Amino acid sequence: MASLLIIGGSGFFGKSILDAYKRGLLNPWGIDLIYVFARNADRLKEEAPELVGASIKLMNGDIASCKELPTADYVIHAAASTDAANYLSQPELEKKNIQAGTYNYCELAKKFHQNSRIVYCSSGAVYGQQPPDLDKIPEEYDGGLLADMSLTKQDYAAAKRDAEVAIINLGKEGLSVSIARCFAFVGPYLPRNKHFAIGNFIEDGIQGRHITIKAQHEVYRSYMHADDLVIWLMTIAASSSISCPLFNVGSDGAVEIRELAQKVASLFRVQINAAALISSVPMDRYIPNIAKAKNTLGLNLQFDLDGAISITAEKLRRSI
Repeated sequence: MASLLIIGGSGFFGKSILDAYKRGLLNPWGIDLIYVFARNADRLKEEAPELVGASIKLMNGDIASCKELPTADYVIHAAASTDAANYLSQPELEKKNIQAGTYNYCELAKKFHQNSRIVYCSSGAVYGQQPPDLDKIPEEYDGGLLADMSLTKQDYAAAKRDAEVAIINLGKEGLSVSIARCFAFVGPYLPRNKHFAIGNFIEDGIQGRHITIKAQHEVYRSYMHADDLVIWLMTIAASSSISCPLFNVGSDGAVEIRELAQKVASLFRVQINAAALISSVPMDRYIPNIAKAKNTLGLNLQFDLDGAISITAEKLRRSI
């Protein structure tokens, strides 16, 4: 049997992994013990008590400054704030937090995780703003400028780029590492009161409110279901090596934000209030090319967008 350490385990990624574990989705990797390391891991007892059990060890600590970590067969480093408001109000602090959390981990890994398989959760934001004429971003794309991105994303993207360099260097020192460039997701533990459009739409639907779309230009996104996310992260972790393989993680099925709203509105039978489109404003596209993960690791998507939304909504309805 095997153990898993989730760094930053109290957020969406951590909760999704614990939920998947509870339903046996981590059995292929023999996981029978999970360490959840987070600044306030104990809050899971209140926020999601259904995910906490005898084989789940909660550990409170700051990955940016802690001095030790448990040994584990697999490590998923998913510690980083994704709250857009924080990157607007205190961008330099959030950037430093990501960098410090990665740099300190890399030092600890040399001591505690020499025999682990490690996956670092990076972001598709490292590519910069996706050009309107590029349908899907492949891993080798390096033409995006961070300055073209919104202010809430620039420091986050810069910090993730720095973190990737640190992880790659960790591989050069002989540790088994990998990088998952994560895009957009949907699942029952996705925040429904932040900047995640699909989460906000679902919350509006649950509450019986009209879904409001403020964007006056075309916005294209794609959404991977949380179960697919977990399976992909574990598969990428298992592929870790000193050469640090890197993969996009997400769905390649693009959907325009108004079509997305319509899907959610139809499911919950609510109305949509959408701002008029202004054709002169460039479209906003954020879609990964996932051919590398499919061809190299044999990964696929179990859920299409309609299925992902439906199963998420059904689970949330049952929990209310």
